[in-house]
Formats: sequence, structure tokens, C-alpha cells
Amino acid sequence: MAEAPKPSPATIAAVTLALQQRFGNRCVTSEAVRQQHAHTTTWLATEPPDMVVFVETAEEVQQVVQVCAEHRVPVIPFGAGSSLEGHLNAPRGGVSVDLSGMKRILAVHPEDLDCVVEPGVTRKELNDYLKSYGLFFPIDPGADASLGGMVATRASGTNAVRYGTMKDNVIALEAVMPNGEVVTTARRAKKTSAGYDLTRLFVGSEGTLGVVTKITLKLHGLPEAISAGVCPFPSVKAAADATIMTIQTGLPVARIELLDAVQVKAVNAYSKLSMPETPVLLVEFHGTEQGVAEQAERFGEIAADLGGGPFEWATKPEDRTRLWQARHDAYWSVMALRPGVKPFATDICVPISHLADCIEETQADIAACGLIAPIVGHVGDGNFHTSVLVDTSSEAEMTVVKGFLTRLVERAHRMEGTCTGEHGVGQGKMKYLEPELGAPALDAMRLIKRALDPDNIMNPGKIVTLQP
Repeated sequence: MAEAPKPSPATIAAVTLALQQRFGNRCVTSEAVRQQHAHTTTWLATEPPDMVVFVETAEEVQQVVQVCAEHRVPVIPFGAGSSLEGHLNAPRGGVSVDLSGMKRILAVHPEDLDCVVEPGVTRKELNDYLKSYGLFFPIDPGADASLGGMVATRASGTNAVRYGTMKDNVIALEAVMPNGEVVTTARRAKKTSAGYDLTRLFVGSEGTLGVVTKITLKLHGLPEAISAGVCPFPSVKAAADATIMTIQTGLPVARIELLDAVQVKAVNAYSKLSMPETPVLLVEFHGTEQGVAEQAERFGEIAADLGGGPFEWATKPEDRTRLWQARHDAYWSVMALRPGVKPFATDICVPISHLADCIEETQADIAACGLIAPIVGHVGDGNFHTSVLVDTSSEAEMTVVKGFLTRLVERAHRMEGTCTGEHGVGQGKMKYLEPELGAPALDAMRLIKRALDPDNIMNPGKIVTLQP
């Protein structure tokens, strides 16, 4: 099956008319709105859709997909627009379905520790709502991403070392399929052996199989006590080794984040902090007062054995919030290190036993290339990011950066890791999937894609092409 061509102007005109008749001024064709809905924070070129439809209900999503299916026009789901690998681009044009208006929290079941939400609800909005129940949703990718987008990209974040990723915290989904039908992937029971695991198939599918319209999520009780702290280390290797030892000894750390010296310098300037400008670990423990104190003491012993310390603890809620907000603002902080150019964030993930070696080799590569590329990572699960500051108008500089990115992924593969721990594949990392998984795995993905989306209208040009 060949890749479908871009729809003709006549086809787009027919779809625009049909959707404007149904949605009125919620079907938008202005250049500014279309550009914003394909905006990408990478060096990939922006490829806008032909129109944007702002939907408010699952039935409206179904109506949009039915029109697009009839005319074989692409559908690109849009949540908060925080994806990093060109997921939102429309290489064949089509309709961007903006789900940000679907913000209802449909049910909270405190006794079952779950909730049901629409895809436009963001993680911060959900957690603000859950406070009165004494509950929270733990997945924290940094940006105030929409929960639908977090499902689509199989999001992770700072709490993953303890609470897992989206694949571990999604119980069931409702989605509109490429033919306009609605599918329910599971019920609300905590476990099931009934049929194929369609829920996990959709989690991480990046909008290529359907549009998620309802999500059932696992929740957790708010911890009795939380303690966070900053611990400096003499080297990245020492910090990584402390992370490895912490995980291998079974210490139930909730967050453990690494910032290299360059990233610490940027964060200090941007967030007005005064952390030592050496590699640091930001850590957080959840539990009872006694349990948290014991965990913190044990971690302090591990850090000291590797030359780390002294600890600076942030026990007040406002101090913890400031610390973690600074961590989440790391992407924006690096811009000041080279004004006028754009940071390009990328990530890999390796088994934690290879973490120290992988980071050390990456730092050496960055130095050899003469790049400014701070490192920050969710190192408790072997995942780290680099934010490469690159002048995209310089062909020579882009050649150097692309070579570095290729070696970064090759390094991850050599160490039995993956080209992306949480950013997803999108357009940017499609070329790395076959070296990582092999041709038979990609052929299997193509079979699934063709079976569920034979006309290739769901976010085409992402993850895999239909042709090898």
C-alpha cells in the first residue's frame, strides 16, 4: 500500500465547507491558528494543517472524523501543544482536532483510587481538583500537558521512578477510530484478562490509531509527609552512581533528578536559586514522617560514600514547589546560555547499570563537538535529556548537531537502551526505530496501522510509514 497523496484543494474545500456548516466559527482556517497548531519546539519545519476544529464533546470528535474519513483527509489530534518530536505537524495537510475544550472531570471514585476525565483536562487542573479528596495523579512531565496528549505520547516525568509512566496509570480509554466508530478498550476494574490489551495499544500511539475522548486513570493518596533536597556531587559519574545505588538498594525514592553543572548554572540564573554549580541530584521522598526521615538519612549515607553533599533540605511546601518548578523550567533556562538561538531537547533511556557510562560518554561527545548542551534527567529510571543550543540557520552547525544526535541514539542502542524514554517518536525519531527494534517489529506495526486505519488518515507520517 503506497502512502496516500496530499488531498486536493477541491477535497479540502469540501471538508472545510462541511465542517464550517457544522461547527461555524469553531472551524478556523486562519494562518496564525494553523501555524500555532503545528508549532514544534524542535528544529523540524512547521507543517500546518488546512484547518483547526475546536471540539467540545466526544460526539463532535466523531463528527469530524466521519467527515474526514469520507474524504480521506488526515486528522491530527491536538491537546496542549507541548510535544517535542513533530507530533503535531501535518505533512499531508488535513484537520487539526483541538481537544483543549474537552475539560470535564466526569467522575472521581475515591474508594477505588481512580477517576474518569476528558482528554483536554491538564495534569495541574486534575490535581487541583483532586486535593479535596486527598488524592493526586502522579505523572509529571514538567509541562502542564493535557492528559490526552500524555496518553498519546506515553508520557513520563519526575515521579516515574516510584509511580511509573502513563502505561502503568491508564486503566481504560474511549477513542474514536479512523472509521468514526467509538471503541472502549477496557472497563474500570483494576485488572482484566478479557481479550487483547487495546488500552496499551493506544497508550503511546501518538494519535496514529484514533482520537482519545475519555480516560480512566489510577490515583494515589497524598503522602502524609514529603521531603525534598538538593545534593551536590563532584562529578556526573558520582551522581549517577549514587542514583544506581539508591535504586538497587530498594530505597523508595519518589523523584531523583540529575542536573549537570551547565544546567545548574542556567537554572540558578533563571529561577534565582543558589545551588552549587556542580552536578546535583534533586531528590524527594514520600511516606510517613518516620519513613521519610529514614529514607533521607539512608540516601545521605549513600551520597556521602560517593563524595556527595552536604544536603540542603526543602521541607516547606513553598520551598519544594520552587525547587521543582525550577527543574521544570530547565528547558527555558538554557536559552540565556546562548541568546538568540533555540534549544533542541532530546532524550534517550538506558538500563540504570549503564547510566553513568552513557552520561560520561555523552558529555565527552558534547565537549568534542564544541556544543553547549546541558544535561538533565529522570535518572532513577535511566532516562536523561540534552538541550542542544543550535543555530538552525547554520548548515555547518546543524551537520555537527545531527551527527551528535545520531551518536547519542547509537550509544543508547549499544547500551541496550532506547532512542526515546518519554518524548516519543513523532517525525524526528522515526529513522531510529528499525535499528532499535528490527524490521519485523516495524512490519508488525504497519500491519496494525493498516488494519485499523486503512486510508492512513490518523496523524500520518508519524512513528512508521506504510512503506518500509
